[in-house]
Amino acid sequence: MTDVFVQNFIIVYFFYGLSFFCMGLAVLLEAGRPSELDFARALRPLAGFGLIHGSHEWIEMFLLIREKTINIPPTDGWIGPTRVILLATSFLFLVAFGARLITGPKRPKLLITMLAAVTLIWIIGLLGVFFFQDPSINRVVAADVYTRYSLAIPGAALAVWGLLLQRKRFIEQGMYGFGRDVAIAALAFGLYGGIGQLFTSPSSIFPSTYLNTEAFIRWFGFPIQVFRALMAAMSAIFIVRSLRAFEVESHRQLEALQEARLNEQRRLEELRAELLHRTVKAQENERQRIARELHDETGQTLTALGMGLRGLSESVSTHPQRAVVQAQQLETLALTGIKELQRLVTGLHPPQLDDLGLLAALRWYGGDVSQRTGIPINIHGEGPRPHLTSDFRAVVFRIAQEAITNIIRHANASQADINLIYTPTEIFMQIKDDGQGFDVQRILQDGADSAACWGLLGMQERALLIGGTFIIHSEPGQGTCVEVRVPLSREGDHDTN
Repeated sequence: MTDVFVQNFIIVYFFYGLSFFCMGLAVLLEAGRPSELDFARALRPLAGFGLIHGSHEWIEMFLLIREKTINIPPTDGWIGPTRVILLATSFLFLVAFGARLITGPKRPKLLITMLAAVTLIWIIGLLGVFFFQDPSINRVVAADVYTRYSLAIPGAALAVWGLLLQRKRFIEQGMYGFGRDVAIAALAFGLYGGIGQLFTSPSSIFPSTYLNTEAFIRWFGFPIQVFRALMAAMSAIFIVRSLRAFEVESHRQLEALQEARLNEQRRLEELRAELLHRTVKAQENERQRIARELHDETGQTLTALGMGLRGLSESVSTHPQRAVVQAQQLETLALTGIKELQRLVTGLHPPQLDDLGLLAALRWYGGDVSQRTGIPINIHGEGPRPHLTSDFRAVVFRIAQEAITNIIRHANASQADINLIYTPTEIFMQIKDDGQGFDVQRILQDGADSAACWGLLGMQERALLIGGTFIIHSEPGQGTCVEVRVPLSREGDHDTN
């Protein structure tokens, strides 16, 4: 069996290099994808190790082919030192991979310190090999052996440690299959470094004088390169299998996003249903209020006018002087009824909104609120006033009205400011107060204050009706700022401002 492997040594090197090169290529393609797993970022040095070490073994293969065809030694000239540097570079990437898994993303200085220490030790030892070894020995072979002892074995040990830590992280995240994959990969790296790199070419470096490739063939009947190739294939297979963790993570993220979207959709549907219920209830309450005011005030006034007119008809002929006084009283009563009716109509839909425009209606309403509550409402307008539809004006006015109502009821403010800014493309309305403020997330998402929550949602719904956006900024003790942006129609077919 030994003769078979020796005769096909080139094939062994080919598959040895192919295993690590394919692993490095697969890791390189996966390590760049966005992922919350730190494993994705830690894999980048492993890609460097796989690509460089696989290339090194293929170079060894071509050197063997050259030696057999034109009888040139593989350590001749500059080729030997170049191979050592390439080998050391690959193993330094392996050290970096294991150290990165161990230190994690939050300790980059420790990672750099570990790499610097390992590199310094290798360089000092390499200088000793070249300058203090017996000139009669092959220094390139000694440097190769020293590189495997000082870099490959520690690098494999660090990789084993790091992969076992990653196994624990996978298990904590419920990815038990991937935990098993990295555990098997750790076993492969451990055998690759602990055995595969312990048996090196015979040299003056201890213990290669006893534990070397020749001894391995005598004891086991096949070259150490076959064992290395098997461990390389094993580690490559299970590292590549563990890369499927990123696909599982992506599926989990998609499922989480889908679940969050469905939950949000359900919440919005519930809110819309509740808002519709409250809207209908508010309409009924408003109708009851109007009916009550018509009955209590306007109805009584009309009843008094009817009774007064009957008395007036009886006293016109008998007591003319009294009739004149009664007529004057009835006139005053009629004027009072007209004012009450005007106030009722104005509360339902301010005539200023149709006659004078949005800004004038806001100024009228702000003045009325200031007079009734004592809270100054400052109205400021800016920009050329566009033509707006009645529905458009009504929606923006109701948003401002609801915001001012909330200020009066909840803000405990000393003043409020309304800024209405017109631009060629949109209307921007900002309503600010210096009140006590509130936690927006707690009110909107948790529904801590039902009345305030539905008032804010009502304003948001109104803004959406006309294609606008509604944003509220507030913090406890910092006041509140409501911002509404409504895009203007490009057709310019609105009737008044």
